[in-house]
Amino acid sequence: MKVTIERANLVKALTHVHRVVERRNTIPILSNVLIRAVGNELRLKATDLDLEVTESIPAVVETAGGTTVPAHMFHDIVRKLPEGAQIELATRADGATLDIRAGRSRFSLQMLPESDFPDLTAGAFTHTFQVPAAQLKRLIDRTQFAISTEETRYYLNGIFFHAVEAGSDLKFRAVATDGHRLAQADVVAPHGCEGMPGIIVPRKTVGEVQKLIENPDASVTMEVSDSKIRLTFGEVVLTSKLIDGTFPDYGRVIPQGNDKELKVDRDEFSAAVDRVSTVSSERGRAVKLALSEGKLVLSVNNPDSGSATEELAVDYDQDPIDIGFNSRYLMDIASQLETGTAVFRLADAGAPTLISDIGETGALYVLMPMRV
Repeated sequence: MKVTIERANLVKALTHVHRVVERRNTIPILSNVLIRAVGNELRLKATDLDLEVTESIPAVVETAGGTTVPAHMFHDIVRKLPEGAQIELATRADGATLDIRAGRSRFSLQMLPESDFPDLTAGAFTHTFQVPAAQLKRLIDRTQFAISTEETRYYLNGIFFHAVEAGSDLKFRAVATDGHRLAQADVVAPHGCEGMPGIIVPRKTVGEVQKLIENPDASVTMEVSDSKIRLTFGEVVLTSKLIDGTFPDYGRVIPQGNDKELKVDRDEFSAAVDRVSTVSSERGRAVKLALSEGKLVLSVNNPDSGSATEELAVDYDQDPIDIGFNSRYLMDIASQLETGTAVFRLADAGAPTLISDIGETGALYVLMPMRV
């Protein structure tokens, strides 16, 4: 193989694909990126056996061929080469070394054979549709923080995407929960997603998709089956296994009869929670909300370090209520709200609370209370 390529194109493509590669691998080939020169392009591929990213970039191919080299080291070398450099990649006759040349720089990397590189066979996809990149990013941004990190409940370690009837409209919905909080976001259902299977996209895949959405005005092609998902962003193709499990019936967790409504300035509320939680314990992080007409008192009491209170003027005219929440979870949800006003719908101190923006934004959050 002998190929010449612009540094800017190569570093961008390697940035996309090398992130998939785990730093520590017991299987040597999984530490490598596959590079293949064919026609007038260079194709790159990386995988961790659950997730695969490929990208094609223009190149001047003198001799077609392919090989694999250590992904992170290759990325670091290319990244450190001067801007505007023309990079020549050439395999030696011994079949064990790749030479990298750019200006006066020379590098040699150990290769592993292309034939050893695993292929994440996708199989057939049952549904294909186009999603505006901005909408897909919004669904992920609004729900990602609530993905569970508890490995025993593996079916909560991702975002649940599905098509759902909402009134007379069909919505494309994302839901994530860790058992303490739940995040749900909707967008108008793209044409072609009707009847798609509900899919749980793993946390790592979600993070990669978020990073690959570089142009919010573009469109993403989404293909799904019962076990795999494939997303195409221009020249970048991401294929991933799905979590093989059943997502819980989240509709039962969303409270319907919460009749006490609190409206509060989102930024004021978040800043006040942040201030009073300074004295909370790392383990507990509990903050108490004492609500009475027109007034909210936030308080934290930590026997080991001290206490804090702060009063806010709010829009509330129901019966007084005291309720406790994890302060970190409150701030996480507040940071996702899109309008300047947060709306809390409460029932009592032991029941889940519904949090949303004022008006219809297509996103809602459920938070379980804590004892305080």
